[in-house]
Amino acid sequence: MIATTETKLPRLLMQLPGPKAKSVLEQDAKFMSPSFTRDYPLVAKRGRGAVVEDVDGNTFLDFAAGIAVCSTGHCHPKVVEAIQKQAAELIHMSGTDFYYEVLPQLGEKIVNTVPGSEPKKAFFTNSGTEAIEGAMKLARYATKRDKFIAFYGCFHGRTMGALSLTASKSTQRKGFGALLAGVEHIPYPNPYRCEHGHIAETCGAEILETLEHQIFKRIFDPEEVAAIVIEPIQGEGGYVSAPKFFLQELQRICRKHGIMFVVDEVQSGMGRTGKWWASEHAGIEPDILCSAKGIASGMPLGAFVARSSIMNTWKPGSHGTTFGGNPVCVAAALATMDLIEDQYKENARRMGEYLFAKMADWTKKFKIVGDVRGRGLMIGVEIVRDQRTKEEAADLRNAIVDLAFHKGLLILGAGANTVRLSPPLVIDQEQADFAVQTLETCIREIEKKA
Repeated sequence: MIATTETKLPRLLMQLPGPKAKSVLEQDAKFMSPSFTRDYPLVAKRGRGAVVEDVDGNTFLDFAAGIAVCSTGHCHPKVVEAIQKQAAELIHMSGTDFYYEVLPQLGEKIVNTVPGSEPKKAFFTNSGTEAIEGAMKLARYATKRDKFIAFYGCFHGRTMGALSLTASKSTQRKGFGALLAGVEHIPYPNPYRCEHGHIAETCGAEILETLEHQIFKRIFDPEEVAAIVIEPIQGEGGYVSAPKFFLQELQRICRKHGIMFVVDEVQSGMGRTGKWWASEHAGIEPDILCSAKGIASGMPLGAFVARSSIMNTWKPGSHGTTFGGNPVCVAAALATMDLIEDQYKENARRMGEYLFAKMADWTKKFKIVGDVRGRGLMIGVEIVRDQRTKEEAADLRNAIVDLAFHKGLLILGAGANTVRLSPPLVIDQEQADFAVQTLETCIREIEKKA
């Protein structure tokens, strides 16, 4: 069992997976849906900070954080205390039909982090997907328009409306028939793979020109578009950051045509990039901002925040939820946001800079590393077959992720061929050093085999 003063680094006791883990894998195969994607056989039992222990007693350094969810680490004492206190007092009544004291408290806290001088209001959901669905409904309701524009590579969720915006992997959409009508996708600016040879600061100019002079003239009249939805940093798409000017110009276009500018910060928000929201780095002010994942340190909660003039357009009964804003989840979120503000937002910035400095020469050191990118503790390492051709090497990326697990480091893939680093915001320099050294070893071993 992980003690309060647990080791901060991995301890592997046996060949993985261990006997208890194998038993769980057999049960899972028998009773659980096969639709899940599991990269390696980790069977988690408990966690503390950035360390996870499996059912066989092996401990791992977690640089995945439950897909960027466990922002304050696993089982932070203050978060656990908040959950226990609230659970002993009131678990559920439904904020749709009644009132909770903690609900407006969290509403005030989260709206005050979102840029823009106009007052804002929040709606709490169970997940990021639900936040996107709510934002889509609000955009339609407020504008009386029904079209949407999203971007290739972006992931917005798996329910039918959010899935209609998602264009990350075809397998996520395959087999589900017709999705929501009136959704058009355009390219996302990727400086590493810019078709026009631009640098990071200018990549995407042609995409904006296509939007205004092709999409708006040949497909959708801008007066029919309810919203343009974008991730400021793609999550599942490979941790690709949109250039600052691109986001600013996109906002200008939205303002010009009365289109809702919806920013999906489900993965990039809650302090992960060193600011509350990744969009702050570009100085933009979204009309609607979506959040989830790290908002409640692992408890199921999401939110979308909109300018009050937008949120106030819909009437009672227009949108609701049974469990969104559950008081136990809200209590966890209040504790989480206090911790992020007081400690971990700054730590994410500082440790992100430290990691990037350590990884700055990887494209020179390794022939299969094409790009290292991101912000704060949202870092992507793109693995390629050849640096000159930039051929995607999904098999090599997968091999690196698997090998890292067997060395005690938990990471995940993103996009077709990118290794994603999204650790809890609590990591320290010793843990960062271990992650870098382990990844270097893994990349070197896989490169030799390749």
